[in-house]
Amino acid sequence: MSVIATLPDTPSAEAAEKAAAHAALKLEKRLVRQVAQAIGDFGLIEDGDKVMVCLSGGKDSYAMLDVLRLLQQRNGNRFELIAVNLDQKQPGFPAHVLPEYLTQVGVPFHIETQDTYSVVKEHIPEGKTMCSLCSRLRRGILYRVADELGCTKIALGHHRDDMLQTFFLNMFFGGKLKGMPPKVQSDRGDHLIIRPLAYVAEDDLTRWAEIRNFPIIPCTLCGSQENLQRKQIGQMLRDWQQLYPGRIENMAVALRNLVPSHFMDTRQFDFKGLVPNGVQDADGDKAFDAEEFPAQAVGMLGGLPLMPR
Repeated sequence: MSVIATLPDTPSAEAAEKAAAHAALKLEKRLVRQVAQAIGDFGLIEDGDKVMVCLSGGKDSYAMLDVLRLLQQRNGNRFELIAVNLDQKQPGFPAHVLPEYLTQVGVPFHIETQDTYSVVKEHIPEGKTMCSLCSRLRRGILYRVADELGCTKIALGHHRDDMLQTFFLNMFFGGKLKGMPPKVQSDRGDHLIIRPLAYVAEDDLTRWAEIRNFPIIPCTLCGSQENLQRKQIGQMLRDWQQLYPGRIENMAVALRNLVPSHFMDTRQFDFKGLVPNGVQDADGDKAFDAEEFPAQAVGMLGGLPLMPR
């Protein structure tokens, strides 16, 4: 009796290529849908806007420019885009990469050269966090450039995970329940900053950067610092997501579902003036919306019916 060994079916190269193309198309549709939703929900871009897309050379800003270009084309070019990079004269910065890429894809661009690197290194002791000063210098320069270019909006590449990290940074280290808004005016009140990636997960941006093969430029300032509190918070969120899948999505939704009456800020809610008004409150005395009462506990409510959900 002979035994004929059979090999398991293996997908052909053509089938694998088709599967990869399908996954890429799904991801593209999701990115476009999420960015379009953020634009609509928060009024980020309007007809006639000239949007300055801040391009750092990282995956997030590349993806933001890419998706905004898709939306621009699909919406009949009702708004303008101009990519702006601030060359901070970091040692080893490949200054040719972004101009070559932007010329290749046909996006108008402006490269602003300012040696903020030397300023930051001069004023920040070795081992200390450089982000605050670097960010402040960068913002001032970009605001000036936006004026010179006649831009109506300044688009930054912060994504959903950045916003959650900022929320926890402010809570843990700043004593505030404060996040990173999708649309905000500058400190002086003379510019509008928008974050079109507000609904987009970082993992999706990482995959999109690989698919599109963006020429990523690493940051030798903040990107090289391992002691940043933001990095620690980011790792905390990744650990939570691994242990409890879906937690990041729930937290992101929570940022859009604030209930001022259930915090303790008297500036946001008039606790002193609160009196019974006979109107049922959907939130009422519930501290946790998903709480459930076991059947045996109903009798402990003194015969009172449970509030309808």
